[in-house]
Amino acid sequence: MARAAQSQSVTVDGHTLRLTNLDKVLYPETGTTKGDVLAYYAEVGPVMLPHLWQRPATRKRWPDGVGEHDGKPPTVFFAKNLAAGTPDWVRRFTISHRDHDNDYPVVDDLATLTWIAQLAGLEIHVPQWRFDADGRPQEPDRLVLDLDPGEGVTLVEAAEVARWARDILRDVGLDPVPVTSGSKGLHLYAPLDGSQTPDQATAVARELARALEADHPDRVISSMRRSDRDGKVFVDWSQNNGAKTTVAPYSLRGRPQPWVAAPRTWAELDDPDLAQLTYLEVLERVARDGDLLAPLAPDPSRLTQPDRDRLSTYRSMRDATKTPEPVPAAPPAPPQTDGDPIFVIQEHHARALHWDFRLEHDGVLVSWAVPKSPPTDPKSNRLAVQTEDHPMEYATFEGGIPRGEYGGGAVTIWDGGTFRLHKWREGKEVIVTVQGRPDGGLGGGPRTFALIHTGRGGGKQERNWLMHLMETEPEHVEAGSRSPGALHGGTLPEPFDKLRTGSVEGPRRGQRPSTTDDQEDPSDFPAEVAPMLATLDDGKHFGPEEGWAFEMKWDGVRAVAYLAGGRVRLLSRKGRDESAAYPDVVAPLSRLDVVDAVLDGEIVVTDASGRPDFGLLQNRINLSRPADVERAAQTWPAQLMIFDVLELDGESLLARPYADRREILEGLGLDALGERVHVPPVFHGDLEAARDISRQLRLEGVVAKRTDSVYAPGRRGRTWLKIKNFLTQEVVVAGWRPGQGGRSGTFGSLLMGIPGPDGLHYVGRVGSGFDGATLTDVQRRLDERAATTTSLVDVPREDARDAHWVEPDLVGEVTYAELTGPGRMRHPVWRGLRPDKDAAEVVWERP
Repeated sequence: MARAAQSQSVTVDGHTLRLTNLDKVLYPETGTTKGDVLAYYAEVGPVMLPHLWQRPATRKRWPDGVGEHDGKPPTVFFAKNLAAGTPDWVRRFTISHRDHDNDYPVVDDLATLTWIAQLAGLEIHVPQWRFDADGRPQEPDRLVLDLDPGEGVTLVEAAEVARWARDILRDVGLDPVPVTSGSKGLHLYAPLDGSQTPDQATAVARELARALEADHPDRVISSMRRSDRDGKVFVDWSQNNGAKTTVAPYSLRGRPQPWVAAPRTWAELDDPDLAQLTYLEVLERVARDGDLLAPLAPDPSRLTQPDRDRLSTYRSMRDATKTPEPVPAAPPAPPQTDGDPIFVIQEHHARALHWDFRLEHDGVLVSWAVPKSPPTDPKSNRLAVQTEDHPMEYATFEGGIPRGEYGGGAVTIWDGGTFRLHKWREGKEVIVTVQGRPDGGLGGGPRTFALIHTGRGGGKQERNWLMHLMETEPEHVEAGSRSPGALHGGTLPEPFDKLRTGSVEGPRRGQRPSTTDDQEDPSDFPAEVAPMLATLDDGKHFGPEEGWAFEMKWDGVRAVAYLAGGRVRLLSRKGRDESAAYPDVVAPLSRLDVVDAVLDGEIVVTDASGRPDFGLLQNRINLSRPADVERAAQTWPAQLMIFDVLELDGESLLARPYADRREILEGLGLDALGERVHVPPVFHGDLEAARDISRQLRLEGVVAKRTDSVYAPGRRGRTWLKIKNFLTQEVVVAGWRPGQGGRSGTFGSLLMGIPGPDGLHYVGRVGSGFDGATLTDVQRRLDERAATTTSLVDVPREDARDAHWVEPDLVGEVTYAELTGPGRMRHPVWRGLRPDKDAAEVVWERP
């Protein structure tokens, strides 16, 4: 692909990460790129990680870099809570605040550090305390003073105050280490023995600051009043508070230069030319001198304690003195690098009989409990509930777990062997071909299983997956997946070393000319493309499924996103600009590092269970006042499901086959933009599995697409087919009948039609599915469209006797049970307005 210089996949500590936008400049003054940042953290990680170990990490992200953009300050995000989509291998602990809980990552390995840097997390801030193995905050293990020069004060003068503070600290038995902060001033770190509370440490720091101020009132201030700091060094003692954080040693800073919070020697602080250090200077010093802050690092033996590995949950649920199961005391063995990975299926007669399906991955057995045994028929799918990771030794375990212990009951091996990996999307999708034993429960011979995550809404449902037996083995490894060997590697590949110098081979992407006009000129964006449409099919006579890809049919409104130089236009199917209506979708798209692009997708709003809900989406449609849009975005946040890419960096992809476009789409890194933009999974060559998943998710159906098909703008054809789980239909509202009783002030039912060769064909009345707000809104629109005659050509006299007619340009959507003989809908239910559709485009959606 043409993005070779912009993205690549690496395996770090056994975890595969996709690194994107590597050539993006994050520090314009020096030309330092995201690739340079990633390489810096990879190289400095061994000395940085001990100072981060077991501390909750707050991240400051600069997705567009630290420089100004169009005269505006850079965008920066302060991230505390972990967002949805965080890899499950990122270790985390929960901190309860007064009105909410936050899940904080602990940056204990290079993979997590790399993941943060991939998200443009330049700064990492941590408190002065650590979690214990169970996630409980311990007492602080260090005291910190932040020496902040006021206006007119130099770093050299701050160093003098640091020497005065050193003398006082040494008098009370504390030996501090100086760190130039990477910003303006200095930090002093002194080790504590863990016997003091945060309040006590804060009190010590406050008294020290006051003593310095008393001795040097013209040079030092300890007051929090900013107005008094000019010409003085502010000694900030408050960062010892248990709720406060300090930028971590060796962290980059979001300053114009790529400076680092760098440990220094006291001799360096005597240098009259003392200055902040860049990341390149820090790397040279670490190579030469090691970690100058090593006296404050924890004992190395603590860094390998068992609670840091993926088996901590497994161990916490078992007592090795009471169960015959393997309960290793040590962390998992390093992932193997040779031979095929193994699988095992164990029949488990616990409180409820089930089968445990386990796959070797990252040095452990990733496990699912399958209540009704793995499927042996492609037409029969199974629920699979993900459980805790198990040790590799469990692959040969058989025996009886005592009653009363976790999982009590008999365990026997039902089948086992090796597998080939086709796809592993962490927390989303796994496809493997297993080769079991000749006498195993799978009947010998290869079997290809797909596991698709279906859990939504948190709680126990979050662990639910669907297990499906595929009829044929995939012919190739899908885009975004890795071979078993790549997944099992535990070291950085050689190309990662080239990131620092930006020398990864491949063409650089072009630069789009900038504009000085503050108003967005549509001509600056790629040319508009009419969305390709799908033809309804009943799925009963689909034919061979080879060569087809199946996507979920999302219950929302179609949207095509046009990207150009960090700007976004979001157009509806009718070509209406919806950018201002969905700022929660536009904002993340603006961070995608492309020259220009055209992306096809669907805007949805989900309910509490995570299911797209067209009724909730109605609350976002037709809003125009910014205050209304902002409130609605908070209450009903939108998501954009992107399923196609039509243009990229000036190259039209319309004539490229679907399979190529899909591969390009998956390589764009859209899932890294946050929880508002997604590239949903695609199911290859298996219609029933896709339909089963859509039913479990209570979606509208699936869309089948020929993998060799081109994109045909504005046209329907047989290369895109929509197969629905229930009957829906777009309709044109042609009139209304007055309501009775509680609806006496509004309509009782709407008269619906569908355009045909001889006019607007009457298809029935709909009177259910309306809430109070919808009744009021639709009635207002009806009154605005009042007409004197009907546009319907065959409406029955009994339905028309008290009807009020309207101009037929209002489009809605209904569900219905079936059609009667004359083509009328039985039991229609209103779903909502479709302002994204033109009345003239409405067609019968009958297979």
